[in-house]
Amino acid sequence: MSFFDLLKIEFIKGKRSKIIPLIFIAPLLVVASGIANLQSYFSPEYTNAWAAMFIQSALVYAYYLLPFSMIVVCVMIAGRETGNNGILKMLALPVSRYALSAAKFCILLFYLLMEMFIFLVVFVIAGWIAAKNTGITEALPILYLLKWCAGLFLTMLPSIAIMWAITILFAKPLLSVGLNLFLVIPGVLAANTPFWVVYPYCYSGYLVSCSLHDFTANGNSNGFTLFPFLPSAILIFAFVLTVAITRFGKKEMK
Repeated sequence: MSFFDLLKIEFIKGKRSKIIPLIFIAPLLVVASGIANLQSYFSPEYTNAWAAMFIQSALVYAYYLLPFSMIVVCVMIAGRETGNNGILKMLALPVSRYALSAAKFCILLFYLLMEMFIFLVVFVIAGWIAAKNTGITEALPILYLLKWCAGLFLTMLPSIAIMWAITILFAKPLLSVGLNLFLVIPGVLAANTPFWVVYPYCYSGYLVSCSLHDFTANGNSNGFTLFPFLPSAILIFAFVLTVAITRFGKKEMK
């Protein structure tokens, strides 16, 4: 069985689950509340309305709601195999358990990408309605929105790998959810220390915080610098993903 076949099987499993409806919840909540709270401050002369709406919506989303939703998705993906000893049946197949774990992680990334797309679409629709209601004629900055959404996706990768590894290492879903939540909650505090580069759970929130600083500083960029972020993020991602792939199915085989 090829890796592509494994991906197709995982996609079919996903269609039968409630994951897709779940990933609509966080974008809808954060965009609706963020833009609704900000709309009262708009006037036809307001400038940079789209940037203000995006930062207002993305700040809480990046720090909390996006990680929370991905934690649940991790548990749901893993939970599909624990029922009726499904994982043991899969491991009995002539397929590498490393390939199985990698396929599941690729599906997890697909759901992350899908949620980012949903967030972008919902934001554009809600922002367009808010702009129309307040008489703002500012053009939709699609490249700006795509850049920051792509940034959110990429900065989430290390924390997604950690979430998946924790889900694999702990047999009980309650333990994996609790530990992941425990690591997400201090993200805001970690982002305000020099050690943020070694705390992946705050990467996406820190990115939006930098955009907020740039916005309030009238373009004087504080800068989300690639160094030392990029080397640290790559090393953490590679190490944790290796652990997740190599440990997948180990506890079930004992």
